[in-house]
Amino acid sequence: MTGHDYTARVVWTGNRGEGTRHYRGYDRTWNVETAGKPVIHCSNDPLLGGDPTLHNPEDMLIAALSACHMLWFLHLASDAGIAVTAYADEPVAVGETDAAGASRFLRATLRPRITVARGTDLQRADALHARVHEYCFIARSVNFPVECRARYRVGD
Repeated sequence: MTGHDYTARVVWTGNRGEGTRHYRGYDRTWNVETAGKPVIHCSNDPLLGGDPTLHNPEDMLIAALSACHMLWFLHLASDAGIAVTAYADEPVAVGETDAAGASRFLRATLRPRITVARGTDLQRADALHARVHEYCFIARSVNFPVECRARYRVGD
């Protein structure tokens, strides 16, 4: 096994002047700062009063899961001689909040729309999605099921 370190800097930006002295007296906003990359301005879930125009941790988790799956699918497709010409996903994650206010994801469904070259064996392409979960760092790390329901379009 080879270890990997991933780093980021998360900086709270929601101090309105009195810090957390009062529960409603501060914003749940922060920046994600990674050296050499654009800053990501974030807020908490809009269900909890967050800014709906900013990314929240739940958005970033489902996006990371989808992006990791996509990158591995493209890799495996290339290795298999399958020419993918377009890929777009609209994943959905289902969460729950218990009576005490603790939340968790129950499951996620990836719903990529994939365009492949004419003559592609779609069953073979679809079988690659199951193999992705052998490799995808994010999917292998979460503790909820991840399903993939791919749809294909054959290009010209």
